[in-house]
Amino acid sequence: MRFNLMGPFEIVTDDGRTYRPGTPKVCQTLALLLTRPNEIITAESLIQELWGERPPRSAVTTLQTYVYHARRMFVNERLGDPDRPLIVTCPPGYAIQVDDDGVDVQVFERLVNHARTLLADGDAALALRTVGQALELWRGPALANFPAGDVLTGHIAHLEELRIRAYEIRIEATAELGQHRESIPDLRRLISDYPLNEWFHSRLIAALGATGRRAEALQAYQNVRRLLADELGLEPSLELKRLQLGLLNPEPPRTAHRDLVGVKSA
Repeated sequence: MRFNLMGPFEIVTDDGRTYRPGTPKVCQTLALLLTRPNEIITAESLIQELWGERPPRSAVTTLQTYVYHARRMFVNERLGDPDRPLIVTCPPGYAIQVDDDGVDVQVFERLVNHARTLLADGDAALALRTVGQALELWRGPALANFPAGDVLTGHIAHLEELRIRAYEIRIEATAELGQHRESIPDLRRLISDYPLNEWFHSRLIAALGATGRRAEALQAYQNVRRLLADELGLEPSLELKRLQLGLLNPEPPRTAHRDLVGVKSA
């Protein structure tokens, strides 16, 4: 059985069926348990997720009801082995028992960490393939088919940060392989999705400059300069300014410099 959180919350059975629970509170309960599979999530944390700072007096009993409905769902929908309980009561809370590869978030984090290590070790090609596998797991905004509470919102924010890091690894690996032209469409899309991420802007400017598109690179710099000024009242970062300076005052090719030295010596 596989639980997918990176997109609409869904359960994929061993025989390939996909099931999406229809009760938002049951979804919240299961999703929070799945953020830390095989670990105890306290009843207090679950209540915080379900009702925030103003839980009803019956919160503990109602939470027990949601857990009961989740357990019955696995049995009634034939989602798993009926003789193997997935949700177990472990004072002071509950835990969900799944395999290491049973939650897409776990697989994603493992692949991203592996890709980061590969890139640091100089294997950009394998890092690019590995981070590509990680990003393919995304099917849309995390837990998109029900409203998340305060606790899950924090987990979603962490997951989005890790997703941005995965994109950064992909761009870094592509640059290491000299595939600047191939990275330009990807960078334009990322800038559209994350307009205030200066690092993505800097990589687009660098990629355009590396492929001989200096005028477009300078225009990209002007675009981010105006965006930062209008939205945040900020100047571009030092890295962005250095990129602009390099475009305005490109260094002469080394071969031409050596030839010039030779002429003077003669």
